Amino acid sequence: MAIPCFLIWYYPAGYFRNAQVTDSVAIRGFHALLLVVAVFVFASTFAHLLIAAAPNESIASAIATLLGIMLYAFCGVLVGPNDMARFWIFMYRTDPFTYLVSSFVSTTLGQAQVHCADNEFQHFSPPQGKSCGEYMQDYISENGGYLRDAQATGECNFCQMDNTNQFLKSVNADWDTRWRDFGLLWVYIVFNIAAIIFLYWVARVPKGKKAKKV
Repeated sequence: MAIPCFLIWYYPAGYFRNAQVTDSVAIRGFHALLLVVAVFVFASTFAHLLIAAAPNESIASAIATLLGIMLYAFCGVLVGPNDMARFWIFMYRTDPFTYLVSSFVSTTLGQAQVHCADNEFQHFSPPQGKSCGEYMQDYISENGGYLRDAQATGECNFCQMDNTNQFLKSVNADWDTRWRDFGLLWVYIVFNIAAIIFLYWVARVPKGKKAKKV
């Protein structure tokens, strides 16, 4: 089973910059390492789960390919949950990669400041008699973002994002649930192990008269 590419291909320098802001390079690196280990363990137990009940390796491989595609398709990377047909939303919620992606993205990107480039600011004028800070105060307190000059009265320069947590929210990830999501991934691993034992007993262990002959 293929390992998710987003665990291998990401920009390390950006990750370290994000972690340095909150002085959490060590714990975030440890968390990311645990996630990489967990996904390898999940892939291994998932493969053994398929092998335990499949009559041969060719059928197990075909089933693994189909289920692997579904794991990628419904984890929120290709299509977000808000854009999925309502019938398929249960796949997003039960997909183990949903929690893997959420935990990994939150750990590597969360709790860091965002600064807009000059061409990313939104430009508009405040109502007469109000400064940009007064005009945008309620919106910023509710939705985040920042003004280049809160005292300006002629033209407001507004950046919609001031923290990476706002980006995480837009992709249905949450900094506060990163460890919970990591724990849920291990729930799937434990389930795989239990299912391996059960399916092996059902499909491989002789029973009844066959057991007596053995």
